[in-house]
Amino acid sequence: MKVFLIAEIAQAHDGSLGILHSYIDAISSSGVDAIKFQTHIAEAESSTFEPFRVKFSYEDNTRYDYWKRMSFTAEQWKGIKSHCEEVGLEFMSSPFSNAAVDLLEEVGIKRYKVGSGEVTNFLLLDKICKTGKPIILSSGMSSYDELDRAVEFINSKGNDISILQCSTVYPTPYEKLGLNIISELKNRYPQCKIGLSEHTGEIYSGIAGVALGAEILEFHAVFDKRMFGPDTTSSLEIDEIKLLVKGVRSLEIALNHPINKNNLESFKDLKNIFEKSLAVNKALLKGHVLAIDDLESKKPKGFGISASDFQKVLGKTLKNNLNQWDFLTIGDIND
Repeated sequence: MKVFLIAEIAQAHDGSLGILHSYIDAISSSGVDAIKFQTHIAEAESSTFEPFRVKFSYEDNTRYDYWKRMSFTAEQWKGIKSHCEEVGLEFMSSPFSNAAVDLLEEVGIKRYKVGSGEVTNFLLLDKICKTGKPIILSSGMSSYDELDRAVEFINSKGNDISILQCSTVYPTPYEKLGLNIISELKNRYPQCKIGLSEHTGEIYSGIAGVALGAEILEFHAVFDKRMFGPDTTSSLEIDEIKLLVKGVRSLEIALNHPINKNNLESFKDLKNIFEKSLAVNKALLKGHVLAIDDLESKKPKGFGISASDFQKVLGKTLKNNLNQWDFLTIGDIND
């Protein structure tokens, strides 16, 4: 198994094309597989009535104004995609309207990531399904009933589907992370790849998610958590991403190499060194009846009766005199 790692920029670029391209260069050195954006077309997805989730903006009067400022033209998106490919990153972007799907189809995209707020948006799901491309679905704000309906709908269209456990809380406290849901999703949707989209702003939950079987890991990226924006405190800084990637890739090696606990061949020499033989802890005369207080265990293995067999010698008499700390062998005791 190789975990598919997605660094999401989302709105961390704050509407600046230059900052966005800086993120591509920075993320390219982190070892992730893909870099994800969000494609917002304000007129198609929003209205002046949409409230702010977090009122963070000093320059946007409404959420609609914010989405307007976060948008790019088709040509700009094509340049973004080209830059991603030049540095070896898969270009990804989440659409939030049917118009955004049309734009991303024009730009060219390998797969679609659908945000948790769109799980019940069957109009958008239908539009994406018609592209025939794989879909990664975040499950953050959905019940199992809602998720079942979305999965059934997507399956009926024939698209490949992956599902991410996601807590739509920014940043996510650990008691709301829901790592238990990874195994629940695996059992409920065995035909799907299951992953984790996390917003803790720390690396630990991602590594834990992979250990629990997540095959996809998505997290937000930011240059500095003190930057302006709605997701900065929920994001990982570039050096943290590198540390996370190192942890995940190391864990992959361990998970991809299961150990046979019954195959001890590699421990043969060590077992001979560290395992012990029985010895006597005092000078004992021939005919002495051995008791547990007479015994000690000493390294290495094979110089006396195995320490694991100590109960077999209790109550037996000695054939020979033994000095303190002598190994106790089969030849030293009467049957």
